[in-house]
Amino acid sequence: MAKKEVVIIGGGPAGLTAAYELLKNGGAERYQVTVLEASGEFGGISRTVRHNGNRMDIGGHRFFSKDDRVMNWWKSILPLQGAPSYDDKKLNRPHDMEPGGPDPEKTDEVMLKRHRVSRIYWHGKFFDYPVSLKPATLKNMGFVTTMKVGFSYLASLVHKLPENNLENFYINRFGRQLYSMFFEGYTEKLWGRHPSVISADWGSQRVKGISIMAVLKDAFGKLFGKKKKAGEGETSLIEEFWYPKYGPGQLWETVAKHDEDFGASIIKHAEVVRFNETSDGHIASVVYRDADGAEHVLAGDEFISSMPIKDLVDSIARGDQAHAQVPAEMKKIADGLPYRDFVTVGFLVDHLNLKNETDIPTLGHPQIVPDCWIYVQDTGVKVGRIQVFNNWSPYLVEDVDNKVWIGLEYFCNEGDDFWNMTDEQAIEFAANELVEMGIIASREDILDSHRERVKKAYPAYFDTWYQIKDLTKWLDSFGNLYCVGRNGQHRYNNMDHSMATAFEAVDNIESGRADKKNVWSVNTDKEYHEEK
Repeated sequence: MAKKEVVIIGGGPAGLTAAYELLKNGGAERYQVTVLEASGEFGGISRTVRHNGNRMDIGGHRFFSKDDRVMNWWKSILPLQGAPSYDDKKLNRPHDMEPGGPDPEKTDEVMLKRHRVSRIYWHGKFFDYPVSLKPATLKNMGFVTTMKVGFSYLASLVHKLPENNLENFYINRFGRQLYSMFFEGYTEKLWGRHPSVISADWGSQRVKGISIMAVLKDAFGKLFGKKKKAGEGETSLIEEFWYPKYGPGQLWETVAKHDEDFGASIIKHAEVVRFNETSDGHIASVVYRDADGAEHVLAGDEFISSMPIKDLVDSIARGDQAHAQVPAEMKKIADGLPYRDFVTVGFLVDHLNLKNETDIPTLGHPQIVPDCWIYVQDTGVKVGRIQVFNNWSPYLVEDVDNKVWIGLEYFCNEGDDFWNMTDEQAIEFAANELVEMGIIASREDILDSHRERVKKAYPAYFDTWYQIKDLTKWLDSFGNLYCVGRNGQHRYNNMDHSMATAFEAVDNIESGRADKKNVWSVNTDKEYHEEK
């Protein structure tokens, strides 16, 4: 029997997972798999950037899932640590080790167990994320604001707003006062749009299980010593997650190596430029351009795409379409799909101008706060979040005992003034904001810096997104085309969701299932973030 030719577009989590699932356990006898990756790296926005001995995690990736299949999959690629990591030893930190697991100090292919700390930085003060009911929270707010928050929340219990936009979604769960403090301005900073014009579906996917009531349940659980591990409880309330020793890109680089060992052909710097159709309306081949500008035609029986839907439709429109042209309405929807782009500016410093007032010990200088992420809710600065890479993994920082390696995350649009800044201009802008917020004392504290830009990092839920179901129905009509991953489905998926779309697509190819409802249904269950 001739092998089935499968072409996978994109070497990110979804594409590499699909190749792995097709080829594991001798799948190379049935499938010839080719992966086309437009860049020279693996992992998409889950890649790890290297700079002068230090590593940057683009956007931050906590490895946790309520899907046991995903958790076991990750663990099969990078086994969980069975001995203390460098910071575990230095801090004499008790740890739940994996029996027989590798020693992070002796091997690189290992997944660390990490403690999650994320806080909000608002008007120069730290608040727990999500906002907790600790005495420190009430002190930071002050009596008058605390009363306003309380009565506003009680009002939201009595008077529920129709959840036809993200603003009402938040107000129903937190009250108008807390919404105006911590959600309204930050959401607009993130998306460039007011929450009143963004679909509530984004909240359903990302923060459905988080509310004042969820925070109360979490607080009472802690009183009785309950700790949420990776994959347990509401997504934003987990206290433990897994993390590759050298960042998320390490896992996907490892998966890519396994894929090639299984028999996959992976072509880097392969930019897809058009698709050709068969006479009966299926995809016949894809045309890609290599690093030298030469074009190549790759025929296939099945096509799995994680490229942005907008680019996918453009490529179909440019193809040799003997059967049909792209309908004008479908092209209009695709062209109008909105994205938010992303810039990270990394800084290496001796210390932060902050004080660790938590009871969580930190590695190195005492002024390193324990946070993985710091959410910057102040609208007076453009930065949205600050990562402290030391706290994700000590192995991301070359001199972790004496230096702090941080990343300032900015949300923007490709082509806008901030995106078009030179590296020097963006670094200067970010450095000035660090000083303005009091995170560092002066510009002279910076020892090294790096700027990284990411296109189409966040699929957005407004404009023609409201008509996306019409577009996905049309894409499904090709029969042998499967759309997977965050940008492949224009859905703000976590990494585990992107992998699950690949699982479903592969299951359909192997079983012969014609409809793709299962592929598109991943991460649409509103209970996902509430109960396991």
